[in-house]
Amino acid sequence: MAQSAQRTEIERLERAFWQSLVDRDAGTAKGLLAPQALMVSSHGTLRFDPAQYEKMLLDPKHGLLEYTLSDMDVMFPSDDIAIATYRAHQKMEMDGQSLEQDVVDSSTWVRVDGGWKCAAHTESESRGQTPR
Repeated sequence: MAQSAQRTEIERLERAFWQSLVDRDAGTAKGLLAPQALMVSSHGTLRFDPAQYEKMLLDPKHGLLEYTLSDMDVMFPSDDIAIATYRAHQKMEMDGQSLEQDVVDSSTWVRVDGGWKCAAHTESESRGQTPR
């Protein structure tokens, strides 16, 4: 597959993952995750498997309401690894309170059994423009 087609596929998968959070679609989210995944955010670090992620996704106290993604870039350090970086604006509910946040994110995708799975995701609060 040409790299431009692979880039388009990673961008599509990243957006599908975000939409699965809004839709609370655990099946889609779990299908996009590697058997073990890592996450880093302002809340700390977390290692989880798809079943643990489903439990977090369905927690009624927390949820993503809407989002926009921009400035996406994808690189391929090898044929079986893709790293996506981008900016996100997210509206969410946390413990009954609405919250809006601008963040910069990265996701590492690995090829597993011929398909792409997200193995790591990082998120940092944005403090202005990110140099390119």
